[in-house]
Amino acid sequence: MKDAFAREITYLRLSVTDRCNLRCRYCMPPAGTAGGLCSAGELLEIVRQAAACGIRKVRLTGGEPLVRPDILDVCRGAAATAGVEELCLTTNGTRLPAMARPLREAGVDRLNVSLDTLRPDRFARLTGQDCLGDVLRGLEAAAEAGFTGTKLNVVLLAGFNEDEIRDFVELARRYPLEVRFIELMPIGEGVHGTFLPAQAVLDACPELLPAGDGGVARRFRLPEGRGMVGLIAPMSHRFCTGCDRIRVTADGKLKPCLHSGKEFPLRGLAGEGLRRELLRGIAAKPASHRLTETGRSGTGRTMNQIGG
Repeated sequence: MKDAFAREITYLRLSVTDRCNLRCRYCMPPAGTAGGLCSAGELLEIVRQAAACGIRKVRLTGGEPLVRPDILDVCRGAAATAGVEELCLTTNGTRLPAMARPLREAGVDRLNVSLDTLRPDRFARLTGQDCLGDVLRGLEAAAEAGFTGTKLNVVLLAGFNEDEIRDFVELARRYPLEVRFIELMPIGEGVHGTFLPAQAVLDACPELLPAGDGGVARRFRLPEGRGMVGLIAPMSHRFCTGCDRIRVTADGKLKPCLHSGKEFPLRGLAGEGLRRELLRGIAAKPASHRLTETGRSGTGRTMNQIGG
């Protein structure tokens, strides 16, 4: 399944909820949200028809997917869908201590855990919750449940966590994780004046050695390190030419591009009608985003609604 620019589209990022138990200032509005969410049946029909169109990898996102009561049903259904070769889930990790093993048993292949600071006071200030310990225990529970290839997503925030870059890189030395540093994108509230380029990681850790690309990340390794370091730089190193993904929002709108305001409603559709709309959305993927030209995203959504 190719778009108008001959890019092979094989990856669906499916937001299963816009709700979250944390309030990270760059992602979730302080008052939360109250949008109409797709049912488990609607989500799984989207997965089935996307797979029929050539999607091979599905990532469940949020908000926080694990606040959804039927998340294990969604995971089981998506993992069992013909054509889906990999099922991933992105989480803030706070509920992983209890959920890691059930997620693994439900068919989730790999986890991404979002964590922007290793300091309890900063974590509480950023998220509104004093539960850093739960996230760290969740990482241990994931390893005990048999998850491998876990990725730790760290959003770079100037004036907040640049002095922790080496601490995060040390995790990649000690553990078989991929620590991924992500440039903050101009979406939603609370992001002005906080941009830190991915180059800051290489400046802080000159011992990092190039190790090729992994998806949208430039990867690096440490001498004798057990894990990897990844840099995701949508602002300073645009990677649109290799984009292989589409996104569906928590309320069932297909977004051909994260930063485009164009959306294709999918709710109420099924079977061939849903496949046609998915293909129409894929055909509408733009050549690239315009963040560097405009300095802002045209998405019209907050990150918790889109799922990144």
